[in-house]
Amino acid sequence: MATINLGNIKFKWQGAYNGATSYTLDDVVSYNGSSYICIQASTGNLPTDTAYWEQMSQAGTNGSDGTDLSTTLTTQGDILYRDGSGLQRLGAGTSGQLLQTGGTGANPSWTTFSSDFVKLGETGAVSAQSSVSLNGFFSSTYKIYKVYGYHVWSNVSGNAGYFRANTTASYTPASSAEYFYAGDGYYRASGANGTNSNHGWSQSYGRLGWTGGGSVGRSNNFELTIFDPEGSNYKKFLSHVTGWDGSATMYHMVCGNHWRNSTAMTGIEFSMNTGDISADNIIIYGLKA
Repeated sequence: MATINLGNIKFKWQGAYNGATSYTLDDVVSYNGSSYICIQASTGNLPTDTAYWEQMSQAGTNGSDGTDLSTTLTTQGDILYRDGSGLQRLGAGTSGQLLQTGGTGANPSWTTFSSDFVKLGETGAVSAQSSVSLNGFFSSTYKIYKVYGYHVWSNVSGNAGYFRANTTASYTPASSAEYFYAGDGYYRASGANGTNSNHGWSQSYGRLGWTGGGSVGRSNNFELTIFDPEGSNYKKFLSHVTGWDGSATMYHMVCGNHWRNSTAMTGIEFSMNTGDISADNIIIYGLKA
C-alpha cells in the first residue's frame, strides 16, 4: 500500500521568494506584494514565470487601493477621498476653513465658515479715557449690528452713557445733528422701588439709557442695536442697560434713539456726560437681515 505524506497535499508557505532556494510543488511565496504557488519544481525561476508558478493574489496599484498611499498623500494636512475614478488627494485648506461635502456624486472641498451672526471686533480693556470707539466694522454684508458692553463705568459720580455716530473716513463724530431719545427704566434701591424715565433731544449725543446719579465705580452692562448704519434713511438705535451704583441700587433701562441724519456711518463712539469712560470690553457683532 502506498504511503501518503500529508505535508505534500497542502500549501507550504515559504515566505519571500529567494532565487537560491529549491522550490517544490505547492510551495507558496510572496514577490513584489503578490503571492505565487509553485506548479513545477525549480530553482532560480522568478514567480512571474508561468511555467513554474501560478499567481494566487495580486498586489493593488500603489496609491489607489490603500496598500501604499505615500504617492497620493504627499503633504501634512492632506485628506484622502474618492472621486468618480479612484482615490484622490485634497490638500489642506487655509487656516479656519471647514470641510464641506458636495453631496452625492460630488467631491468634498474646503469652505470658509459663514454665519448670519458674526463677531466683528472689540475694544479690549481700557481705563480712564474720554471716549472709546468701534470704527471700520460697518459694511454692506450686515444690515443690523449688536454692540455689547460690560463693566462700563465712569470715574466720577452722576454719569450718563452717551454715543455719537462717526461719519467720515477718519472717523470724525457727527456732533451737529439732532439725536432724539426716549427712555424708561426701573430700579431697586435700599428698601424701595421706583421708575426713571427721560426723553428729549440733544444736539450732540445719543443716549445709551442710564442717567445721572449713582456713585463712582457705578457698573453698567449694555446692549445697543444699530439698524442699517450705511443706509441713507435716518438712523435708529435701541439700547438696553442694566447696572448697579456700587452700593445697593440696581436698575434696568430701555432707550430708543433717532438720529436725524442720512449720512452713512463709519463707526460709533462711546463716552460719558461727565468724567472719563472705563470699560472691560465693548464688542460688536454683525447680523444679516
